[in-house]
Amino acid sequence: MKIRRALLSVSDKTGLVEFARFLAGSGVELLSTGGTASALRAAGLTVKDVAEHTGFPEMLDGRVKTLHPMIHGGLLFRRDNPAHTAQAAAHGIAPIDLVVVNLYPFSQTVAREGVTLEEAIENIDIGGPSMLRSAAKNYAAVTVVCDPADYAVVQKEMAGQECATTLPLRERLAVKVFDLTARYDRAIASYLQNGPAAASTFTCAEPLVSQLRYGENPHQQAELYGRFGEHLEQLHGKELSYNNILDITAAVDLIAEFSDPTVAILKHTNPCGVGSDDDLAAAWDKALATDRQAPFGGIIICNRCLTAPLARAIAEIFSEVIIAPEFESEARAILQKKKNLRLMRLLGRPDPVPRDVRSVVGGLLVQDHDTATEDPAATPAVTHRPPTEDELRAMAFGWKVVKHLKSNAIVFAGPDRTLGLGAGQMSRVDAVRIAVWKAGEAGLSLEGSVVASDAFFPFPDGLVAAAQAGATAAIQPGGSVRDADVVAAADERKLSMIFTGKRHFRH
Repeated sequence: MKIRRALLSVSDKTGLVEFARFLAGSGVELLSTGGTASALRAAGLTVKDVAEHTGFPEMLDGRVKTLHPMIHGGLLFRRDNPAHTAQAAAHGIAPIDLVVVNLYPFSQTVAREGVTLEEAIENIDIGGPSMLRSAAKNYAAVTVVCDPADYAVVQKEMAGQECATTLPLRERLAVKVFDLTARYDRAIASYLQNGPAAASTFTCAEPLVSQLRYGENPHQQAELYGRFGEHLEQLHGKELSYNNILDITAAVDLIAEFSDPTVAILKHTNPCGVGSDDDLAAAWDKALATDRQAPFGGIIICNRCLTAPLARAIAEIFSEVIIAPEFESEARAILQKKKNLRLMRLLGRPDPVPRDVRSVVGGLLVQDHDTATEDPAATPAVTHRPPTEDELRAMAFGWKVVKHLKSNAIVFAGPDRTLGLGAGQMSRVDAVRIAVWKAGEAGLSLEGSVVASDAFFPFPDGLVAAAQAGATAAIQPGGSVRDADVVAAADERKLSMIFTGKRHFRH
């Protein structure tokens, strides 16, 4: 469907001018309103006001500007229906082929401290959802864009289709609209029902993506909902399982902590080895050296294009899933020799999961996802001896990893690798002992290492055990009633220790 006329009316103007400039350069007439029209004219673009198009002025302080038959008729009439086209022509209704609209920021407005009910009401968008829904209903003929991230997609298709878009794209964009307007209305209803306490009402209506073969175990039924495919693309291998998806999520969450070239190996959502190095194959060696047994059947993720040398190294062991932002062609050929191995392309750097949701007796637990990060270098030591530069780097590395282990969690780390991990123990000293034992099994020395603990040491015993194993520094939240005893034990052994002030339990 060729695009000749577009209506643009947005609150979020990210990327708008560039997209509008492309449209104008393609011969598309631009209709617009208010601030959007002003922004486009300021960029030197020719824009026709909606009021001029409809022959009816904007009124009621902007509450009524696009609610007009010239707009909705232009969006809704069926181009393949002779009666519709005749009626549109008889009333001078010109077709509108593209709608670019995003909505008043209602949720952001009501999230502000001290917002009034009047402010909230004025940020309920009426015309925007109406235009989006009209355009989405008629996606057979109309292209609708509600997300600035889709400008490039539409532009690419128009450029390759002589200013037209295809039905599959229009259908996908229409689905996105109805999902947006449903969530928008839920947010308004929640606020009006609960007032400023709207955040206490939880709603969720994600689209069904797929029926999985089974859940955690073969006797359990499972489904995947949401937009998993917008963040990860499967390139090869068997269908993903419920457990694969949980592990992949944990892996993506972990690798997002690292900006240096990094490889991580996970098993049952727990990291079992993480390494950083400019050479990805060397990073893999560091990660694998932490535990050479656990990676069997595990998940491997890296934050750089997966190279052929790394692929050859990985191919030596059995893995369930390998994730990377891209794969060298030779690397992909090596790994695809294993027909069941799942290769996943990470599409950009996804935002963290916004909320964690878990089923409990009689309901749901919902919390903010743990995205907090703490910089050891910005925190003074609580011991007599401050950390060295190498210890600070090791603290930062271990602290990034320990928050992704099941609690009670302990990580022994160097500046660029894990050395021993203890996860999911009932006592913290046992987590230390397991991490020390695992390092011994791997043949790794803990001399000069840093120990990271996801929560405070309740007694000195865990710290003492870490020091006896060779740790020279520790990073932990602090907050125990026996902190003074733990600090004294560190000073007695000339350890440096930092309290971050934040714990990172992962139950």
